[in-house]
Amino acid sequence: MQSRELIALDELGIVRMRGPDVIRFLQGQLSSDVSQLSAERSLLGGYHNPQGRAIALLRLLQLDAQDILAIVPRDLAATLVSRLARYILRAKVQITAELESWRVGGCIGELAAPAGPSLRSARDAQTRLGEGVLAQVGWGSPRWLLVCPAGAAAPELGFDRWAERDGSQDWLRLDIAEGVPQISAATSEQFVAQMLNLDAIGAIAFDKGCYTGQEVIARAHYRGRVKRRMQRFLSRTPCRLAPGDAGQLADGRSFKVVLAASRPEGYCEFLAVAALPEGASATPDADAPQSSEAAALSVEALPLPYALPD
Repeated sequence: MQSRELIALDELGIVRMRGPDVIRFLQGQLSSDVSQLSAERSLLGGYHNPQGRAIALLRLLQLDAQDILAIVPRDLAATLVSRLARYILRAKVQITAELESWRVGGCIGELAAPAGPSLRSARDAQTRLGEGVLAQVGWGSPRWLLVCPAGAAAPELGFDRWAERDGSQDWLRLDIAEGVPQISAATSEQFVAQMLNLDAIGAIAFDKGCYTGQEVIARAHYRGRVKRRMQRFLSRTPCRLAPGDAGQLADGRSFKVVLAASRPEGYCEFLAVAALPEGASATPDADAPQSSEAAALSVEALPLPYALPD
């Protein structure tokens, strides 16, 4: 494999789900079609409350047919385990947070595998690397998420080293540029699935059976356009924003931050849920976040790499 540095993504952790009923159980809980998960394909899915609001977003990786790893922010791992455990009932499934047993890393750029099993270069493609699992993610330049045992050295996995500098902000800026949301404790249960564009990035299957929150999510899909969507912005003045922050844009639209990263010059690039531009002068949405800030924020709207559904 071509040598690369691994970025330590220590804010991410692992929830492990095992048992003969694990696929059937997750199919009834997540918005994506979990039957599509395989040894060659990872999956992004949302876990929602009955009101259709996202509790967490999970990147699922398959160790084997009865052993699934879910990548989630560490601050949501305990919540996810507790909420899912309520629905196990008689299902043969075990769900545990394994935050100290596994490490999550990222690699930016092309990878090559000259020997052994071929490394497919396609979004969501998954490959085993010894005891680790590698999955391609993102909508732009190739990026890879690696899950490996906590004590694994980078050379054992085919990489040069774990990067000495903190590269997590580089990874975050790519998430923002590619319009890939993440839910943390600060934003859990704040957004309905379509507000996060989960329907645009393949994290909702509208042709599968019932799952928690499905009725609300399906109604939003079939009965009309979603009023508020996640969009990408760049502030025109230096500022600091964090997930969960609410504010008002200069055109009067309210927004709530999903992800944010500072640029070197102090400006902030961020993903935020707001009314779509053509609806800025329409009747205010009662569900829109109310800003506690007096001053409106002047921003430049930046493109997303995918189209929003009509």
